[in-house]
Amino acid sequence: MPKLLHQLLTKNSNCTPSDIAISHKKNNWSYEQLTQLVELQAKAFIGINLKPLQRVAIYLPKQIETVSGFLSINLAGGVFVPINPVLKAAQVSYILNDCNVQILITSKSRLHGLTTQLENCPDLHTILLVDDQLPDLDIYPDKHILGWNDFLDHANNQTMPSLIDTYMAAILYTSGSTGKPKGVVLSHINIISGANSVAEYLDITAKDKILAVLPLSFDYGLNQLTSSLFKGATCVLLDYLLPRDVIKALDAHQITGLAAVPPLWAQLTNLEWPESINQHLRYMTNSGGKMPKSVLETIRSKVPASQFYLMYGLTEAFRSTYLPAEQLEQRPDSMGKAIPNAEVLVVREDGSLCAPHEPGELVHRGTLVAMGYWNDPEKTAERFKPAPTQLKELPITEVAVWSGDQVSMDEEGYLYFVGRKDDMLKTSGYRVSPTEIEEIIYSSGLVKEAAAIGIPDDILGHTILVIISTENDDQFNEDKLMALCRSQLANFMIPAKIITLNELPKNPNGKIDRKFLTIQFANVFDPTTK
Repeated sequence: MPKLLHQLLTKNSNCTPSDIAISHKKNNWSYEQLTQLVELQAKAFIGINLKPLQRVAIYLPKQIETVSGFLSINLAGGVFVPINPVLKAAQVSYILNDCNVQILITSKSRLHGLTTQLENCPDLHTILLVDDQLPDLDIYPDKHILGWNDFLDHANNQTMPSLIDTYMAAILYTSGSTGKPKGVVLSHINIISGANSVAEYLDITAKDKILAVLPLSFDYGLNQLTSSLFKGATCVLLDYLLPRDVIKALDAHQITGLAAVPPLWAQLTNLEWPESINQHLRYMTNSGGKMPKSVLETIRSKVPASQFYLMYGLTEAFRSTYLPAEQLEQRPDSMGKAIPNAEVLVVREDGSLCAPHEPGELVHRGTLVAMGYWNDPEKTAERFKPAPTQLKELPITEVAVWSGDQVSMDEEGYLYFVGRKDDMLKTSGYRVSPTEIEEIIYSSGLVKEAAAIGIPDDILGHTILVIISTENDDQFNEDKLMALCRSQLANFMIPAKIITLNELPKNPNGKIDRKFLTIQFANVFDPTTK
């Protein structure tokens, strides 16, 4: 098995050189062509003096330079830092500074948007522009700016550094609307193990065509690329403007594998799916949040021949659990069992193992556990702690990731999500999972999106607020929805208010941004603000 990320190319280039590795718009790159690109760029990186373990940021949409950039940076001994292309200048500047990025790969138009922030990035010395259009260089007097062809001209007969699989390979920044994002440090073995594990339980082969619609700065999105490369499959890159673009791509490219998050699945339920998709779409996956039952049922009805996998993961360990497709009918509420080559435990606050069906914190141990948060020992110590099952006689501590998510496990090892520690609501003395409320809201069939949040209350602890979006405001009946809540939920779980928005805000990874909603509606029950 390959030990380093760029070795995925070497294996496939030797065995199946003409097979398509990457497809983007109307262009294809074979494994042999991609390998040649990566080797050329790696030499160019060394030619511009990239040193081992230095960070190189890529601020681009999905395109060939993004993919070849990841792999060539690693081959040259560097660490790639993918920046979500939807982030704004101040957010990009924060990431560049936080991990001391020395080289930035972007385009002229994106560089123009960063101009006012780059003077705050003292470690950044070189900017590579993929479109070969140079800006007014006087605006950036302390930066060395190269067009792409000029950059490639630095490639000579450089020798690649010797690497091992525990070397840093990437830093992925978690998104967040409050506080600053954290840089999750991944080694080569973290990424390779994640690709291997996911490819195993999804049974990915070289014949698969996987559609990459999620940001490559998102661990779930990056895994679509790495799992594809691991098995010699084809990865089709897509930055979509409308959900209909996803349907068109599924059909046009004869996609066999699609991964998405709940908000995108909800949007896809309202579209017509050509019958031809049912002939080739082999599997679909969900992660990044609980899949509403009504959405899952609708999607499965549109592509009945496709297998659907519910999954759970976190950036700090890529993927933790999956529900085998054949278990979906029997355990529709389960988040699955541990993925291959990982152990998932449910523990009490004192670190002891929970009994079956007893809620506790999910702890993940194994080779997928990341190296920690970049330059943040305090937060690293909070999340990356000794594995609870380690024998006391072992002198060197094995580190596991403590997720902060509350789950329970049945006698057969299947897990059930209860809620995030920091998302759990405390109202009238009861702990309430937002997921339980949202499931009832979705079951009504009246809403497109829903988020249950807690607004601090001096007496209750939290007052429950539900924010929704609907397909058709004219047909929405709030009284009917509230009646359903009263009939299905305990009194202390019934929302005090329902607010309708055109669309719920999303974070850069496409998930509903609960923290932003909590801030936005913090005073909704304050009589002095009305």
